[in-house]
Amino acid sequence: MNKRKSSSGPFSTASSVLSPKHGLGELDAEEQDALREEIRARKLARKQKKTYADDAEDSEDETRVTIGTRVSEGHRNYQMMYDMLTGIRIAVGRVCAKMKRELTPEDFLAAHKLVFDVTGNELTPGVKYDFKFKDYAPWVFRNLREKFHIDAADYMMSLTNKYILSEIGSPGKSGSFFYYSRDYRFIIKTIHHSEHKFMRKILNHYYEHVCSNPNTLLCRFYGLHRIKLPRGRKIHFVVMGNVLPSNKDIHQTFDLKGSMFGRLTSDEEVKKNPHAVMKDQNWVKNKQKIQLGPAKRDIFITQLERDVELLQKLNIMDYSLLVGIHDIIKGNTECIRDHRLHMVTPKTERFEKQAIFKRNKPDRAEIVRKALRNANPEHIDPSELPMSPSEERRWCIFYHEDGGFRSSDEQDKASDELYYIGIIDILTPYNYVKKTEHIWKSLTQDKTTISSVNPALYGKRFINFMNKAANGSFKTLAEKKNT
Repeated sequence: MNKRKSSSGPFSTASSVLSPKHGLGELDAEEQDALREEIRARKLARKQKKTYADDAEDSEDETRVTIGTRVSEGHRNYQMMYDMLTGIRIAVGRVCAKMKRELTPEDFLAAHKLVFDVTGNELTPGVKYDFKFKDYAPWVFRNLREKFHIDAADYMMSLTNKYILSEIGSPGKSGSFFYYSRDYRFIIKTIHHSEHKFMRKILNHYYEHVCSNPNTLLCRFYGLHRIKLPRGRKIHFVVMGNVLPSNKDIHQTFDLKGSMFGRLTSDEEVKKNPHAVMKDQNWVKNKQKIQLGPAKRDIFITQLERDVELLQKLNIMDYSLLVGIHDIIKGNTECIRDHRLHMVTPKTERFEKQAIFKRNKPDRAEIVRKALRNANPEHIDPSELPMSPSEERRWCIFYHEDGGFRSSDEQDKASDELYYIGIIDILTPYNYVKKTEHIWKSLTQDKTTISSVNPALYGKRFINFMNKAANGSFKTLAEKKNT
């Protein structure tokens, strides 16, 4: 069937849905009018020769720019961020406007498409470039957000046109980049197409696990999306909850896999950046411990075991436990957030005046392009960040104590550290690539210590390491030799 000739209204040119029964339903009169205006604007925009793709054609290498670098001409990530968040706001707004209903098996397979235009309009506020947006399993993620106590209006308000950039990118080697929402609650992370497909494959299992484990430590996914830029480039990304808080300095951060081989942040790197993400060998070397009394330790390990059991069942490995440590005695006196967080806001006033002075009709899209090229990161004033933990955190036992999990002694009395913990990077299956990596590394290394091992062994080793981390029973190499 030719969608362009469909009689189901103008939305048929911009959206692909499984069926009305399992889709988002028909548009009301106001939505129809808004979309007609959008289509009209698109036709006008096509007459313009210059597009976002033309601007970016000569800056292909700049797509590798990581979060925290200077925003200047040729930097494409910032422009993509606009597209991402605009699509999210419209897609989430549509699904949340519908009456709540029970999920169906088809909901886990659904994919809804929207087309956005360079000029921007009431339906797509803030859009500056042509792009296509696809929203995957919107009803499922609406339910997940509700399970995680995320208010829909609050969620969309958080994703505004001001963005926090972190100087620390992914601690892994995936090549992904991160954007943080203005209040630092939500993370937008680009993922590979293989990760995208795998997430859709396991989504029903993940959903069932969240329903039966409200205190899960697994990464909290709030949305799965894709944008397609001019000339065919596709970018897949997820929206996740941020494990780390906006209202507390994090004095130490660890990324723990339970593997020792190659899992060290060098002394030189730590000296250069005292707040660098450290790894398993650093944890053991520093005789670090998750200080929990018997009651909290049992809650922590029990939930870890439940979460890892699911990951083993789904053939997943290479995940980590992210541990952020806040020293309550130090508090926020070191102003760590002041140095690590930046915000970028495009300022268009000067370029609007220039256009008027030259007697040109102001082109809003071109004005914003110029403003983005000339925008520079600004240090965040701590007063612009939330002073207290976000509302949804109080519903999870691991985040309900000032946004985290407070340390305790052997008598279960509160002590002077706050832990911010979560299992991250859970979209790597043990496939032929990882199996090949395991065989290759096993030739020269102890196959039980390398990161790439089968999910059963990975999970067992992971739980064993975390048990020791919570009980403080690690021994350094020197101590082992003396025993």
